[in-house]
Amino acid sequence: MSYRHSIFNIRNYISITVAVWATVMFLFFPSCGGKEKKLAEAIDENDSLPDMHSTGIVSYVSDSGMIRYKIVTDEWLVFSKKNPPYWAFEKGLYLEKFDTLFRVDASIKADTAYYHEKKEIWELRGNVHIQNQLGDKFDTELLFWDQAKERIYSDKYIKIEQEDKILTGYGFDSNQEMTEYEIFTPTGIFTVEDTAPTDTVNTQYNNK
Repeated sequence: MSYRHSIFNIRNYISITVAVWATVMFLFFPSCGGKEKKLAEAIDENDSLPDMHSTGIVSYVSDSGMIRYKIVTDEWLVFSKKNPPYWAFEKGLYLEKFDTLFRVDASIKADTAYYHEKKEIWELRGNVHIQNQLGDKFDTELLFWDQAKERIYSDKYIKIEQEDKILTGYGFDSNQEMTEYEIFTPTGIFTVEDTAPTDTVNTQYNNK
């Protein structure tokens, strides 16, 4: 038995796209091209050193002339010469998406994040929290976002807090807007008034 949730006619999407990150790289870090590029060329493919290392990043990204995203991370490493290449955000990643009135309408955060370039897959690990544009909140320890397939999924424990109820279970699949989703093995559906017992939720988290 699984729990399936669908909402249609959603115009705006929550998504962190490669284009957004490319924009951040070229607009906010133009100085990374000279010295670090020469260093990267000298690094052997098997070397563990990154060919881009940026710290203390707080960036605002515009779309069609309006600021739409805020990106915060303590450290961003790019291993473009590794096989396979990837980006690493091992000190945390946080993103906010703004509406046209500059109000936050969606957010994503995680203790650690990786972007696998060739597969176009984001891997979010540790205290992953997402709030979609409808206000639904998603909490898990591991989440993958396959940009090529436009799917978000996990095989770990997940808790979803909606306006009137809380859903818990193992295994999760969703569209990338987080508006149509399914929990493969539900473990509980609680009304907001009842609320899932805290100890039970923590035990399920720790055992998975």
